[in-house]
Amino acid sequence: MHAPPPEGFRYLAGYFDPAAQRALVEAVRGIVKEAPLYRPSMPRTGQKLTVRMTNCGALGWVSDVTGYRYQPLHPVTGGPWPAMPQALTDLWAEVSDFPHPPEACLVNYYAPDARLGLHVDADEGEKRAPVVSVSLGDTAVFRLGGLSRRDPTRSMRLVSGDVVVLGGTARLAYHGVDRILPGTSTLLKEPGRINLTMRR
Repeated sequence: MHAPPPEGFRYLAGYFDPAAQRALVEAVRGIVKEAPLYRPSMPRTGQKLTVRMTNCGALGWVSDVTGYRYQPLHPVTGGPWPAMPQALTDLWAEVSDFPHPPEACLVNYYAPDARLGLHVDADEGEKRAPVVSVSLGDTAVFRLGGLSRRDPTRSMRLVSGDVVVLGGTARLAYHGVDRILPGTSTLLKEPGRINLTMRR
């Protein structure tokens, strides 16, 4: 760890016990059955991301050649996103310090070779609300920086059941996933990681 975390960053190790993790995975399977995983494209270039994803909640985050946005319908099926599991809305109520419920939950599936470059979650109109993230499955090497891409970064390992909150100054901090460590969890049927990310 080479730099202190920005103000408002919270790491809640082991927030979900193994039974709660299994229940969340079953909920995710139901979500994916209704709203299948797909690979978003980068704006302008159309290059596919390495992470497959879907959403649950009233809105879903979508990325394609026209840009980033939130919308109420799945871009492939055209159907509405499934409801957010109660365990996630309960988590938000406990850790967000925000008076309104989350409107979107991104469901990201990282295969063993997937990664996510340093970025800022800046597409949300409500920046006072945090981003609340849950890790399930194989361990991820998570990288956290500051408000500038040039700021020093630190890396940490997020294991299954961990929760991260990006609030306060950290709400607009650069962050990403360097790599997945296959074989570090037996929660999922095959190697990989699920990341559930709630936003307002």
